[in-house]
Amino acid sequence: MMAAMPGARAASAPLMGREVEPTMFELSVTGRSAAQLRTTGIAPRDLGEIIPSEHLRDAPLETVALSERDLVGHVTRLTHRQFSVDLGMYPLGSCTMKYNPKFCDTVAGDPRLASVHPGAPAALTQGWLELLVTLEERLCAITGMAGVTLQPAAGAAGELTGLLLMRAYHASRGDVRRRVIIPDSAHGTNPASVTLGGYEVTTIPSNDRGLVDLGALRAALGPDVAGIMLTNPNTVGLFEEEIAEIAEAVHEVGGLLYYDGANLNAIVGVVRPGDMGFDIVHMNLHKTFATPHGGGGPGAGPVAVAPHLVDFLPGPRPTRLAEGYGWGEPAHSIGRVHGWHGNALVLARALAYIEVHGSDGLARVAQHAVLNANWLRRRLAETLPAAYDRPCMHEAVLTASPIKSATGVKALDVAKALLDEGFHAPTVYFPLIVDEALMFEPTETESVQTLEALAQAIESIAQRAGSDPEALRAAPRHTPVGRVDEALAARVLKSTEDAARPR
Repeated sequence: MMAAMPGARAASAPLMGREVEPTMFELSVTGRSAAQLRTTGIAPRDLGEIIPSEHLRDAPLETVALSERDLVGHVTRLTHRQFSVDLGMYPLGSCTMKYNPKFCDTVAGDPRLASVHPGAPAALTQGWLELLVTLEERLCAITGMAGVTLQPAAGAAGELTGLLLMRAYHASRGDVRRRVIIPDSAHGTNPASVTLGGYEVTTIPSNDRGLVDLGALRAALGPDVAGIMLTNPNTVGLFEEEIAEIAEAVHEVGGLLYYDGANLNAIVGVVRPGDMGFDIVHMNLHKTFATPHGGGGPGAGPVAVAPHLVDFLPGPRPTRLAEGYGWGEPAHSIGRVHGWHGNALVLARALAYIEVHGSDGLARVAQHAVLNANWLRRRLAETLPAAYDRPCMHEAVLTASPIKSATGVKALDVAKALLDEGFHAPTVYFPLIVDEALMFEPTETESVQTLEALAQAIESIAQRAGSDPEALRAAPRHTPVGRVDEALAARVLKSTEDAARPR
C-alpha cells in the first residue's frame, strides 16, 4: 500500500493566470447580453414621466455588455486564481479558517429554510423559530451562559453588542464607568469596539510567560472600570491559567468580564467561559461551527450572557411558548442590532454542525485542534522556535527572528514563499508583542500528512534563506499576482476598474 499523501496542499491546483485578466469593461462589446428577456407586451414609458427630473442622470449609466459565454469564462478564470479552504490548508492564526462540512451547506440550502421571508408571522415560521430556540439552548450549554442573542452578524458586531450590554447594565444601576481594560495581546478589533461602545481603552501588559500580568491588572482596576475584554486561550495561543483570579479581581470592583470568542475552537466542549467567571461571551459561528468564512461574510456573532444580563439582550428573541414558539422582548432590551434576526442560514449551518457532532464530538474538535497545533510547534522547534516555549492551545505562535538574524529574511518573506509551496500563508506580525511572529492555526481538520508537508516546506524555505535570500524576498513567483506592497496599497487607493473603463 502506498504511503498517505497530504490532502491539503494546493501545489497541483490550476492557479493559472500569469497573464493579466481583463476587466468586464475591457471585455464589453456593445449589443451583447448574457440575459434573454422575452417581450412583455407592455408599452415603454419615458423615465421622465415616472421619476422626477432631479433624480435622473444626465447620461446613461455605463454598464458592461457581455455574452453569457464571455461572462462565465471571465468569472471562472478568476475563481481559478483564488485560494480557498476547500483547495488547500489555510493556517491563518487567530481566525480559525477550517474546512466547512458540505453537510451543513446542504441543510442551509433546503428550500424549506432558504425560501422563508424573515418578516413572515410566527404562526408561519414555527420551524425556523424552533431552530433558533434550539440553537440558543445549545450555545448556552456550550458557554455556560443563561441567554443568547443571535442577531449580531459577525464577530465585530458581537463585540459591540457585548459592550452595549455592559453599558446598559451599569447604567441601570446608576453606575457611570468610563474604562475597559484590554491586554496588549488582544485581537485588533477590541480597541475599536471599546471606542465605538463609548469607553476609553486601558491596555495592560503581558508577563514573560505570555499571560495577563495580574499585578498590572490589579493596578489598573478601579471604580471607573466597566469591564475587561479578553479571550482564553489568549491571542498568543496560551491558556490564561489565572483566569479565576482575574475574574475575582474584576468583579471585586464591579466590572464585567467579556469573552472574545475568536478562540473558542480550542475549548469547545471541554471547558466553558461561564465556569471561568465571564459575564458576556460572543461566539464566531463562522469559525468554530464551520460556516463559510472569508471574503467579507456571511458571518454570525451571537452573544451569550450570564443571568443578570438576560433582560438587556437585543430583541425580539425567539421564545418557547406553552404551545409552539413566538417572539419575546427582554424587559430592558438594548434594541435591535440587526435589521432582522441575524444571518439565519449561517445559524442553520451552525446548528447542523453542533447536532451532527454532539457534545463528545465537539470536545474532540477542540482536542484535535490543540494536538495539531502542538505537533506543529514541536516539529518546527529547530526552524521557527515558539515565542513561548511551552504547550500551546489551538494555535502555535512561532518566530522567524533566528532566520532574520542569520539571513535578513523576514517573517513576511517566509509567508510569501509558502504560497509557492501550495499553502496559504499564516498570520504574520501578530500578536504585536512577538517579534517576527508567524501564527499558525492548523485546526482539527488537517491530517498529520498535511502538517508534515507544511513543515517540510517551511524547512526548505529556511534553507533557501541562507543560500538565496533575494529569491525569497521576491516570492511568490508562481501565483497569478506576485509580491505586492501591502502598506502602499492600504494607504493609496488606486481604482483600477475606473482606470480600465473605455472613455
